[in-house]
Amino acid sequence: MDIFAQQLINGLVLGSIYALVALGYTMVYGVLGLINFAHGEVVMIGAMVAFSAITLFLGLFPETPGWILFLVGVLSAVPVCMLVSFSIERFAYRPLRNAPRLAPLISAIGVSIILQTLAMIIWGRNYLIFPATLPTDPITLHTFAPSADVDYERIVSITPVQLLIVIVSAALMFSLTYTVNKTRLGKAMRATSENPQLAGLMGINANSVIAATFVIGAA
Repeated sequence: MDIFAQQLINGLVLGSIYALVALGYTMVYGVLGLINFAHGEVVMIGAMVAFSAITLFLGLFPETPGWILFLVGVLSAVPVCMLVSFSIERFAYRPLRNAPRLAPLISAIGVSIILQTLAMIIWGRNYLIFPATLPTDPITLHTFAPSADVDYERIVSITPVQLLIVIVSAALMFSLTYTVNKTRLGKAMRATSENPQLAGLMGINANSVIAATFVIGAA
């Protein structure tokens, strides 16, 4: 039972990470009907920007608390991801809006290769160790008494980072659901997804809606 509970928590944490990345893919695919193959590279660029910002901040202020470093990383990465994603839509997708379906697909793959190459030029090819900004001591959720053939206690635990991942993922998914279903922008997204031409006749700027979708998906 203890192994099942621990693996359930681990699966929930890992699934939350995958879900956050999948949201960006899903939003673009839902509106354009195309997969943005460069989305993974956008997330990678955000992680590297956060790494650089935290490292620079630690060099200037070595005694900075971890939660401030975490905020510095997030506040640095999110705007960059939004800007990169907006640029991808503006220069790689929009000029090919009326082209055959294969053209934007190839363009997205090209952007993906370009971003990978730029990242290797800027940050190098070697592995980088991301600084630990939050506590790593596990939080014990439950302790199982030892059985007859086990002479030590078994515990089910979760780290603060894992707990934060689950909470933030749930909050972002709820916020996105509310945005799509209840807000004016969400209605415009759904209309553009159904029929961009007809949505344009109803006063919806399809280009702005698609750009907003890319930006929100990257954030």
